Amino acid sequence: MSKVTPDLSSVTVVGLDLAKLVFQVHCVDAGGKVLLNRALKRREVMDFFRKLPNCRVGIEACGSSHHWGRQLLALGHDVKLMPPAYVKPYVRRQKNDATDAAAIAEAVTRPTMRFVAVRSIDNQALLMRHRVRETLVGQRTQLLNSLRGHMAEAGLIAAQGARNARALAGLLAEGHPDIPSCVAQALLPFARQIAELDAAIDVLDKEFAAAAKADVEVRRLMTIPGIGPQTAHAIVVTLGPDGIGQFSGPREFAAFLGLVPRQNSSGGKQRLGRISKMGNAYLRKLLVVGAHSVLHHRERHNDPLRNWAKALLAAKPFKLVAVAIANKMARIVFALLSSQSAYAAPVAAA
Repeated sequence: MSKVTPDLSSVTVVGLDLAKLVFQVHCVDAGGKVLLNRALKRREVMDFFRKLPNCRVGIEACGSSHHWGRQLLALGHDVKLMPPAYVKPYVRRQKNDATDAAAIAEAVTRPTMRFVAVRSIDNQALLMRHRVRETLVGQRTQLLNSLRGHMAEAGLIAAQGARNARALAGLLAEGHPDIPSCVAQALLPFARQIAELDAAIDVLDKEFAAAAKADVEVRRLMTIPGIGPQTAHAIVVTLGPDGIGQFSGPREFAAFLGLVPRQNSSGGKQRLGRISKMGNAYLRKLLVVGAHSVLHHRERHNDPLRNWAKALLAAKPFKLVAVAIANKMARIVFALLSSQSAYAAPVAAA
């Protein structure tokens, strides 16, 4: 008995569950009736959507979601990406591909749902540069720690810090009487890889500096204490073409970075905990590192921000104050991008 193909001319909403090879689609009409819920192979996805009328397509924001979003936008569909955490409450009973696609189709129709803008390939390439640098820095740290441990076995100890560990690599390349030749030959690959990683990271840093000179918004953010070319460029590129206007206020932007307290409030009683650490972890890390720099150089300045930090340090741990400074920096970023102005530190009160 041949399988009857349903009429899909009335489809208005499609939930698309992405995968590597097998995709799941959930098609619904204007009245909420389910017309189709089936699996598609990767090569069948584009042909399937070409046959559909222009409709709203919901996709979870995950790996390859921006690629498929661009492909479906080119066909005329209204593509909406959603954070997976916002889709999960709509999953009924057991989790599988069919229920996931149905949950996506349900979530994309909610009027209060928050969506993720589909990124262009150029914007993703700029973000990839930041991710590549992050990976290279991690690999360099791993090699430096391994080199430090192996050199300790040969009796050479270096002080803490990447600079001192890198000095050990220099001793290997130059030759040192206290390093046996067999040890030097074994560890030379580490020294060569560390030098190559240093060169690659330096190239990326120069690219970020050049991009900062060419972008007005990046230069505007660099006027904020603790924000350099890499952080400013990462913020502007992450916000994309929608810019800061996609956030309703400075607190929402700070929440996007995971720098606001986690709430467990009920019955009118506020219960605030640690920061949520939700949202963009990369930007949050850059801002916290910049906040550490602000605190380390607080004695040289007498502006209200650092005076507030000094008073807070009298009662709170250093890292807690650094996170509080990062939260303020995020709110200042929102203010500068919203007003299109540069940072001007307020004059300290007498």
